[in-house]
Amino acid sequence: MKMQGSFVDNLPRIYGLYTGGFIIFIGIMAVLEQMGVGADTIGILFVAFTVVIYAAIGWLSRTMQVDAYYVAGRSVPPVFNGMATAADWMSGASFVAMAGGIYMGGHAYLAFVVGWTGGYVLVASLMAPYLRKFGCYTVPDFIGTRYGGNLARFCAVLVLVVASFTYVTAQINATGTIASRALHIPFEIGVWFGLLGILLCSMLGGMRAVTWTQVAQYIVLIIAYLVPVIWMSNKQGFGVFPQLVYGDAVMRLGELETLHQVGVLKPAEAVPGLRALTVPHAAAGTTMLDSWRFITLTLCMMAGTASLPHILMRYFTTPSVKAARQSVAWSLLFIFLLYFTAPALATFTKLQVLDPNLATGIIGKSIAEVTALDWIRNWSEVGFLKVVDSNGDGILQINEFFMRGDIVVLATPEIAGLPYVISGLVAAGGMAAAMSTADGLLLAIANALSHDLYYKIIDPKAETKTRLVVARVLLIVIGAAGALVASLKLTSILGAVAWAFDFACSGLFFPLVLGVWWKRANRQGAIAGMLAGLIAGTWYLYMVRFAGMEPWIGIDHLRFGIIGMPVSLVAMVAVSLMTAAPDKETQDMVDATRIPKGASVLASSH
Repeated sequence: MKMQGSFVDNLPRIYGLYTGGFIIFIGIMAVLEQMGVGADTIGILFVAFTVVIYAAIGWLSRTMQVDAYYVAGRSVPPVFNGMATAADWMSGASFVAMAGGIYMGGHAYLAFVVGWTGGYVLVASLMAPYLRKFGCYTVPDFIGTRYGGNLARFCAVLVLVVASFTYVTAQINATGTIASRALHIPFEIGVWFGLLGILLCSMLGGMRAVTWTQVAQYIVLIIAYLVPVIWMSNKQGFGVFPQLVYGDAVMRLGELETLHQVGVLKPAEAVPGLRALTVPHAAAGTTMLDSWRFITLTLCMMAGTASLPHILMRYFTTPSVKAARQSVAWSLLFIFLLYFTAPALATFTKLQVLDPNLATGIIGKSIAEVTALDWIRNWSEVGFLKVVDSNGDGILQINEFFMRGDIVVLATPEIAGLPYVISGLVAAGGMAAAMSTADGLLLAIANALSHDLYYKIIDPKAETKTRLVVARVLLIVIGAAGALVASLKLTSILGAVAWAFDFACSGLFFPLVLGVWWKRANRQGAIAGMLAGLIAGTWYLYMVRFAGMEPWIGIDHLRFGIIGMPVSLVAMVAVSLMTAAPDKETQDMVDATRIPKGASVLASSH
């Protein structure tokens, strides 16, 4: 087939063919399953096929041009940038852990959905168009140029690395979880397999490769997320639009949880790393403290969204300021498709486990019968699920079934008794979600270190080839360090992601916002804001999570941005007002940044 025009002109046709090819591949896998090909083989084929496709896109997008490597040549159309941003955004946490959090904890976990989605309002109104108009390559590039001086740039790199590295360990954790189940290998080996796939996508082509790979990954992950929940909803008699009808399922779930609580004779022993299904959906969010916790978590996730460098970087790749603004709208639409579905998926999956009228219901059945089920046995083998007969009656009670919330989405097709081809599809989707975000994060860290630390501070005369070699070496080193930390299982996927957002908003939110909207903000104020916010937030995290300190008014380790952000704001404003105002050139530059039309402020600086 001959293409007319440039690659960008042909994007709809290229990705249309890709989507059609992927659907045909799913059909072939379904036929193989009917012919008796084993479930394990199908799982391996799904993961391998998609990773090979991503690696091929990464290879074809290789480049030695600085503009292409750092910002994809600033040529990505809004719709496709919206898809790439959505894939970048819908991480292992969104795909693998979000529905699991709602499944285990109910209403309280919707704060993640509300905060992450609401954060895009802040991105659209306060950040994306103005950073695009500024014309920088990276977030520290904006901080360093807006405030001036290498120390401000270095502080921004420091916050970026802390936040992004914390986030990337969560994504490698997700790839390890999927790989360990799909390939039947230990989790500690699975994280290294996941890292290899991530590096293949991003190392040679930088932002250009990551962008076109992420569009492909979005198509895979959204198909993989929607198919099982629509299938389950229809199978349970709720119709083919689960997002609109799951309210009835929630009411049924409340009745079942209350019913199963009755007659529980004895608390089950704690199982390290796993949780029991004992939290009723209706119990959360009813007291003042619960409402406060919901609001504070939402605020941290919103401000974190608007501060995360790998998301803000996506808007540097559009052709214009107008396109950057349009990209945010498209991003929200594509993200909405998944987030609108996550609560429905959690509800229908939990119903599959608890409802005795469904063939898949396990609560109230004999322990022997439950432990003989394939999905129970498979997930138990990799340490993500456990059944404990704590009262010795041989019957499975609601508080005797333990699992990691991270596996809910991945295990859903098996729990619901769907064809194994759907399990393979979900594994491929989860891998796509985790890999796409990890690509963006590793690139954000490596680009900040190679461009802002190495090129701007250490060796300003470095040749293009040297800069890009440094960026690629850093990708490998940072990725390996992330895999090592992920293999230690320090916290859950969702927990690590919350920490990343808190680090980002503690150190970067106000320096970025005030950098665009307050001309009086100066270098000393920005440095004080970044360091004070990061230090205060990190101190609070350490004290609450590791030193045994009682949380202040319900602000636990997932919400330490509520401590870091005010400290950052006060420090930045106070120090800015106590020191000299920026020079007229800087103030004029800030004015130019806020005008939507015209050439980029830094058009001639790179």
